[in-house]
Amino acid sequence: MSVLQTEFVGRITLMREQLQDVSVYPFNLPALKEFDQLKPHPKVTFFVGENGSGKSTLLEALAVSLGMNAEGGTENFRFGTRASHSCLHEYLRIAKGFKRPQTKFFLRAESYFNLATEIENLDAAPASGPPIINSYGYRSLHEQSHGESFMALMMNRFGKNGLYLLDEPEAALSPQRQLVALSRMHELVQEGSQFIIATHSPILMAYPDAVTYEFSAKGIAAVKYEETSHFQITKNFLMNPERMLDILMADASKNASASSPC
Repeated sequence: MSVLQTEFVGRITLMREQLQDVSVYPFNLPALKEFDQLKPHPKVTFFVGENGSGKSTLLEALAVSLGMNAEGGTENFRFGTRASHSCLHEYLRIAKGFKRPQTKFFLRAESYFNLATEIENLDAAPASGPPIINSYGYRSLHEQSHGESFMALMMNRFGKNGLYLLDEPEAALSPQRQLVALSRMHELVQEGSQFIIATHSPILMAYPDAVTYEFSAKGIAAVKYEETSHFQITKNFLMNPERMLDILMADASKNASASSPC
């Protein structure tokens, strides 16, 4: 069976010929300057890179181009607290497989509070159907910790044959909860779901049946897990934390001395 028959999102192409000005945001981001296209894995794809590298910008644009709300949620959410997303989605061409996902969801860690509030607002209005919160575990997301509410989302709202775009989900999760999320993600993958995740977590990006794209000043390139700076820095620190701390503290002292007026 070909890849296009097993995935919901195939090749992502930037329609560069339609761009009017590549010197403006977000097209002037170093990682996007040379970007033409990338091909997600049919199961799990990771976007990794430093803050401001463009990984979340591309993920957000992908979500919007697929009909999801820019601040998170499904195609049925239409709330917006501030129009902050870029126009990148207008210039993306998404190749799709012949099958369609049974459900789609875009998680943005930074606007998850707004999503939880919108669910409560919708449930407070008169409706003929059951409360929306029932699909999230029956308990208000605001009455749980950030990590608990995110796990409620994964365990209750996420289901088989789904397309899930997650932007830095580890922001809500302890290392132990990241392992639980990794296990749940594997269950969903086995049930036909596809994930595209922007992350800094070396725990999450250890998922074996995946492709990792690193966003840097050199562009966007597929890398092995062990080649990511996230893996290398974490490994070096855990292998010898005392030495790493000595180096960091010594550098901090030098910088403080250099900036002192006396």
